[in-house]
Amino acid sequence: MRSEGIIAMSYLKQFPEIENEIIKCIKCGNCQAVCPLYQETKTEDMVARGKVHLAAAVLKGVLKPTKDLTRIFTTCLICKACAGSCPSGVAPDKIVLAARVMLAKERSLPLAKKLLFKCLAQPTLFKAGMAIGAKTQDLFFKRSEDSMNIRYPVSGLELRRVMPVLADKPFLLNLPAINKVTDPRSKVAFFSGCTTNFIYPNTGQAFLTVMAHNNIEVVVPKKQHCCGTPVLLHGDTATTMDIAKSQVAIFSQCDVDALVTVCGTCGEAFKKHYPELLKDVPEYSEKAAILAKKVYDFSQLLVNLQPLNKENLGVVNKTVTYHQPCHVGRGIGAVQEPLKIIKTIPGLKFNPLKQPNRCCGGAGSFSLTHYDLSYKILKRKLADIASTTAATVITACGSCRMQLSDGLAQEKMSQPVRHLVELLAESYQNFHDDL
Repeated sequence: MRSEGIIAMSYLKQFPEIENEIIKCIKCGNCQAVCPLYQETKTEDMVARGKVHLAAAVLKGVLKPTKDLTRIFTTCLICKACAGSCPSGVAPDKIVLAARVMLAKERSLPLAKKLLFKCLAQPTLFKAGMAIGAKTQDLFFKRSEDSMNIRYPVSGLELRRVMPVLADKPFLLNLPAINKVTDPRSKVAFFSGCTTNFIYPNTGQAFLTVMAHNNIEVVVPKKQHCCGTPVLLHGDTATTMDIAKSQVAIFSQCDVDALVTVCGTCGEAFKKHYPELLKDVPEYSEKAAILAKKVYDFSQLLVNLQPLNKENLGVVNKTVTYHQPCHVGRGIGAVQEPLKIIKTIPGLKFNPLKQPNRCCGGAGSFSLTHYDLSYKILKRKLADIASTTAATVITACGSCRMQLSDGLAQEKMSQPVRHLVELLAESYQNFHDDL
């Protein structure tokens, strides 16, 4: 029999199994060994076991939605390390998210977050805001090469933080909607994501280069916008559903073999969140489910679906290490594929991390709202990077790239951080240059 608290959660239609998730937890504490937050705080409310216990009380109405409970549930990376190590197969990240939704409904989100999320759901407004930010960023930040430091104290931003430069032009702005190739062996749609579009457009260009060298035609819908995951992770399911409907409508019009991303978080939105959010919405449920089956990280596409063209790979004389983003590895399951690509590139020396899948502490906006705690987690990753003696850090997520770049700069470490697809594009370009 379902509890009254769970029945009261009917608005959280994307997680109907949440009560069963809570029941599965046997309170063994295995999550303590892998939780980055617990390793820094040593407090039970920071680890999955503690949060699951509190969530059960919150969702049943035993505990009132207080400020302290909001603090506890927002202090979570959603890195899924606990889920990956749970012997009972519990998904604590879903339980935490269910509690966040309840707390957001009962306590309401801060006005600033509400306005920001509504902006994300209005693509024209969001893109205009980012364009203004790109043109005025030098007024508020001191620029040095490809990074910036904050000029003045700003709420939520640490003065010592090293920020990336917003691109002069978004990736999607001056780009053909269809990027044709001679004799294409497949056709894919590309979802760029916000970091590629507004911060790292070279990642998007590298993706197109790699696809061209593999004779894959790429459709890039110009109306695409934020995937909505930041909104969902703060508990605003209504706004996220609006975003999901928009994206599903846009990408369902593409007659393609696959929908490809260069960001695990974005991929997970299409693959997991949208079908859950829209499964009871007749006009969108079937379309979301069909799209979900077509979603691949670019590495999965080139290893599992359309085998990588190895003949045109050139030598890249670099020593690299690889940080596995949480939502690339544990999120959409691209664990071995990035490594296979790295090991395929000629001339590359790969020095693996001791803990490649340990969260870097970025977790999207977590590094903004919990900077000191986030940085403590990051320092463990930086020590691991230093132990490899690698000259370049490779990752597959724009958010991780920002987090790692910040820490490397602050610790006076010289390694640049690059997206894996950029490394692969460099290999193809080197082959072309050597002809």
